[in-house]
Amino acid sequence: MQKMSTERSLLQGKTMGTLWSVQIDGTPPPALHAALQAAVEEIDQQMSNWSETSDLMRFNAADVGVWHPLPAHLLCVLTEGLSISRATGGAFEMNVGAAVRAWGFNAAPINLDALQAASAAPHIQASHALELDLAAGRARKTADLWLDLAGIAKGYGVDRLAEVVQSFGVDHALCAIDGELRALGAQANGTPWPVAIERPDSPDRAAQSIIALDAGAVASSGDYRHFLTIKGKRLSHTMDPQRAAPLLDGPASVSVLAPRCLQADAMATALMVMGEADGLAFAKATGISALFLMREAEGLRASGTGVFAA
Repeated sequence: MQKMSTERSLLQGKTMGTLWSVQIDGTPPPALHAALQAAVEEIDQQMSNWSETSDLMRFNAADVGVWHPLPAHLLCVLTEGLSISRATGGAFEMNVGAAVRAWGFNAAPINLDALQAASAAPHIQASHALELDLAAGRARKTADLWLDLAGIAKGYGVDRLAEVVQSFGVDHALCAIDGELRALGAQANGTPWPVAIERPDSPDRAAQSIIALDAGAVASSGDYRHFLTIKGKRLSHTMDPQRAAPLLDGPASVSVLAPRCLQADAMATALMVMGEADGLAFAKATGISALFLMREAEGLRASGTGVFAA
């Protein structure tokens, strides 16, 4: 096992249109940075909604009813996504890709014809029309689906960073992709990692609050980084699956603690879709620690469950 010192090292690189980072106490093994970069590039190549050649996009374009080979990491995320979708009553939904594209959240302009088609089409849950054959490494659609993994892929990427770090014998690390983080143990001096919950609408990404993380993950979903403003109305990039349209009057952000970052990422998205009242009730009933930040005339109002209840 690697011996840690008080020296702090920061490894970082680019992935998924943003940055990944890993903080460790001690001198990193020489090959660690390259292994971390390769791990997140593999996830991006499999799950990107921006590259038409990604494994996900090729599956989206595949014919209905035809078994299609898929790589292991993508199959893992699809399996977890289906499980979380069922657990949240469809609040977390992967079949929102058509709506995301129609509303211009994939760098293309809003497509009015596509908007009309998306709103008129009956909503099909991925859990009802996606079949996975894990033993054979393949999947098929029984109806027309266009999957989008923006609400879960970064979290899984963070978990992959953590797995790589652990494989190098490092026991004290903080792994992150953008605002999704996972701690591997406390800092080498025994104190937890201080992790900021970002304040929505802050131009300098100031902290709303600080939590202490010595194991597990935290992820946030919000409407303040990627949104449209139409007739003075803020439209979040998070889609309401039932309407095939951006959320209206939802939380400014939801942050969730979970053992793995994939779980925290997907559940934060689900609670955004549920909204404050239903989301708080679901979080309390299922033992989830969640923080809701709501916009009001006087400013932000916080409500929470679990460790955020205070």
